[in-house]
Parts: sequence; structure tokens; C-alpha cells
Amino acid sequence: MVCFTYFVTLALAYAGVVSAFPTHASLAGLSRDEVDRALASLEQATPTPPPGPLSDSGTKLVNDDLHPYIAPGENDIRGPCPALNALASHGYINRNGIANPAEIITAVMEGFNMDHGVAVYTTYAAFIVDGNLITNLLSIGEKTSLTGRSSSGTTAGGLNTHNTFEGDSSITRMDAYFGDNHNFNEKLFQEFIEYSNKYGGGKYNLSVACEFRRKRFQDSIATNPEFTIVAPRFYTAYADAVLPINLWVDGRQDDGQLDIEAARTFFEGGRFPPDFHRAARPMGANNEMVVFEAHPIEPGSNVKGVNTYTPDHSTPQKLDDLCVQYTFHVENTVRKMYPNPEGPLLESLKINLGYLFSAVKDKGCEELFPYGR
Repeated sequence: MVCFTYFVTLALAYAGVVSAFPTHASLAGLSRDEVDRALASLEQATPTPPPGPLSDSGTKLVNDDLHPYIAPGENDIRGPCPALNALASHGYINRNGIANPAEIITAVMEGFNMDHGVAVYTTYAAFIVDGNLITNLLSIGEKTSLTGRSSSGTTAGGLNTHNTFEGDSSITRMDAYFGDNHNFNEKLFQEFIEYSNKYGGGKYNLSVACEFRRKRFQDSIATNPEFTIVAPRFYTAYADAVLPINLWVDGRQDDGQLDIEAARTFFEGGRFPPDFHRAARPMGANNEMVVFEAHPIEPGSNVKGVNTYTPDHSTPQKLDDLCVQYTFHVENTVRKMYPNPEGPLLESLKINLGYLFSAVKDKGCEELFPYGR
């Protein structure tokens, strides 16, 4: 009788774990048993191909009557990316903050006029490691505790997952080591304003980005004993510095000079400024090399506490070579997070890796098949 009671208790606990796994939580890094339990509660969705480029790629009003700002509700997810927060709060993606990759690609093109190739590559590179490959859903953040575990009890935090795409030395978010890597930080924004006044004449531009990117690296080296800036965060750190210039300047203005109040509206409010028109043409992060070359830094981390920054030569220092980034992401980041996938997880990985490659195919990159064709 005791054995039977124990069996029932164990079965109920197992069922509770299964039913609790969120449809948007990543399976990356989970053990085989954890994946099997999660799969028992998830309904498999067929991965949808990425959409094509916009048919109308000019500037237009995007803060319009069809996309009013609605503040996120108690159960709506927001995360460390202000641009995605704005797209959710204006209804370009589901206002709950959960969407599939195709919806996110369409949204960043429609809302900001992000270049099609950049949108596809960035979305799938993030989705494969931070999204749920079974349900085809990705959250733009997660309600996480200070321990890094989400409100659901899993360690998956969508785009909030530390050291995949979110990472240290953000412009307006603190390092995860200090407890909150996703909410707007006023102290950092005041430093953003200070540097914009000093180097940009009161605007945020490439000159400011060059200096503020270096300052944020230096801050983290000096204060965060666990600071790390390796791939893929090494690449996204520079993109974070220039995308506000490229995507948040009103398309009618089109001069690379971001107004401080508009910056605050995005960074803090997670919304479009009034009467906001998207960029005048498809834009990416092509000017990130300007920021890098102003103050080059090798990928690396603090290895023995603060001020012990040591280069890590395993990350290629190739901001201007998307093929190198693609190869490293697939062969290192993805393979480490999914060492031995099987069944529907393996099937979905192969499909989504194909979608990722579609974004770099025209660059002359060699397609990789880490799990077979």
C-alpha cells in the first residue's frame, strides 16, 4: 500500500511538471528526460517559412489608428528589447508578447523598416536558442525572479535568457549579475543623456554610440565580476548601439540624429513616439563597424572578479563577416544547447536551421548540417 501511494504521488508530480511547461519556453539545455516530459504537454506546430521583403519599403506612419498603444496587462510579457516591447504594445505582434518567428519578422519590417535579411537572420538566430521549437513560439521576455528562474519554474526566459542574445553592458538595462537585466534603468539613461550632450550636441548619433558603447564595456569590467562578452552577445552588443540610430529616427527626418525624448519613449515607455514614421528605407546594423573600430575590444570576460578582463579567442572577432557569425552560431552555440536532439525536436531544428541559412545564402556562405540533412 505504501508503494502504491508513493507511485501515485510520483505520477501526480510528474503530471504537474508536464502540464506546467509553457508553450513559449525554450527546450535548449534541458536533459533528455526534461525534454520528454515537456513534449508530452506540447502540441507540435509546423514551422512556418519566413515572409518575403516588404512590397512597400518606404517610410510611412506606423503609430496609426490600427496600432494604438495599449499598456501591457498583468499577464503580458515584455523584455529587454525596447523595439519588440513597442511592437507588442502597438499590436504589431500579439500584445501578450508571444509570437512565432514569421510574425516577428513581419512586425520588425512593418514597424521599423528593418532590412529583410537582417530581420530573418536575427529572428531565427534568436528563436533557435531562445524559443520553443515544438510550438513555434518565442516570448520577447519572461517574468523572471532574481534567481533567473521564470514564474513558470523553468529556466527559460525567452529573449530574456542571459548570454544568448540578451547580455551584459546594455545601454539602458543592468547586467544580469545585479538582478534585473530587462527593466529600464534611469541611472544608465542619465548617462546616455550625458554622453549625447557631450558627443552628439544633445542627440544620440554614431559619435555618441562609439563613446557610450566603450563606456558600458568599461563599466561592466569594473563592477561585474561575472562580466562576459562573447558570441552571440559580442555581436548583438554593437547592433544594440546602432539600431536606435537606424530604426528609431523618424523616417521623415532621416538624418541619423535620435532625439532624446524619442529615445526615452522607446527605451523606457516601450512605445512609438506620437506620429512616428518608420525608417525611410530598409535598415540594418551595417554601421556597427564604425562603433567597433572607434574602440576595438576582443571578445572575453572577467575571469577572477572585477577588472580581470581576459580575451576569449574562441569567439571570432568578425562583426563584418556574417558567414563567420552564422558558422559559429550553428557549430558552437546551437550545438552546445542541443547536443543530442531526437524526434520532433530534431525535425524542427533542421527546418529552422534551413530558414536561418536562407538569410545568409546570398552572402556566399556554406550551409551547415550539424544534425544531418
